[in-house]
Amino acid sequence: MSTLVNVPKNGSLANVNSQTSFPNWSNWIDNFLNNDQLPLLNSLNFNRGITLPKVNILETADAYAVQMAVPGLKKTDFHIDLEEQLLSISAELQEEHDSPDAQYTRREFGYSSFKRTFSLPETVNDDQIEASYNDGILSIHLPKKEEAKRKPAKTIKIS
Repeated sequence: MSTLVNVPKNGSLANVNSQTSFPNWSNWIDNFLNNDQLPLLNSLNFNRGITLPKVNILETADAYAVQMAVPGLKKTDFHIDLEEQLLSISAELQEEHDSPDAQYTRREFGYSSFKRTFSLPETVNDDQIEASYNDGILSIHLPKKEEAKRKPAKTIKIS
């Protein structure tokens, strides 16, 4: 699970993953399975779609925005849920069945799924969250509650 947190240095939001100190196992496994020295493993139909989509998280004065790179999907493939300040984004694609006569010499895509969960700040107005999907980018707009929006600076006159 990732958390949206205020970074004290500049006050911006960051996607903090508690396991960032560990190696990226998904890339390690992909590299191992894609090694052409292993023809037997490459001939098996392993699920190679285990990687997590990359995200950008933006903060403005009025809202947060999550942008997720997930090309090749349809709007109906996504499931977005919010429960107790946890925003979960998931998708699952089923493998299309080809003719029984088809024989692959190499197969690198098929069934894949992912699930990403983000802990939202209390300042998010969860009644007005909106999502859209265009050109392979899933965008989720998370407006802030009115009391959490930044107010413009004002000058106070001394009397």
